Amino acid sequence: MKLAEQLGGFAGQLSAEGGLRAVTIEYEGAVARLNTRPLTAIALKGLLGPLMDSVNMVNAPVVAKERNIAVSEVKHERECDYQTLMRITVDMDGKVRDVAGTLFADAHPRIVSIKGITVEAEVAPHMLYVTNEDKPGFIGALGTILGESGINIATFNLGRRIAGEEAICLVAVDGPIPDAVVEKVRGISQVKQAQALDF
Repeated sequence: MKLAEQLGGFAGQLSAEGGLRAVTIEYEGAVARLNTRPLTAIALKGLLGPLMDSVNMVNAPVVAKERNIAVSEVKHERECDYQTLMRITVDMDGKVRDVAGTLFADAHPRIVSIKGITVEAEVAPHMLYVTNEDKPGFIGALGTILGESGINIATFNLGRRIAGEEAICLVAVDGPIPDAVVEKVRGISQVKQAQALDF
């Protein structure tokens, strides 16, 4: 349940600009053998939460239907790299994004893929999500901005598909990230997208 809500919240915060048309929630491995209706409901609550205040696990499926958001639930019986894997894919006016997660042996949820790029990150209360060009200088510039702003890094996770192309950075920090700091991060030449996330 926690993993489903966190994945939904992650996708929802990145979709907060609106235009959400469809969501597909996929289950693989052990989770595919469970009753997934409650998991889908809590994932929808996490997804829609950033867009509206009154959504909860009970009314989230109804709210999605009222907003003409197509919801699909898919269970895969195929072999999976993880004992359990959940993936949420959102379609925002034709722009498709996905995030996947699993439970490791310690039962803590982990994000293992964003937009098809492999990462490994435990969700924290305050995080910074960055999509950037995989070029030298980015990590130093980001660290400098956070350090000069008095923001302490707890964990720092990177992933990329191909060297020199698009990369993803997911940083857990010790407190909320002010909008002004996010704007400075967006000003780094290699940055394509930057957003503060709260869980």
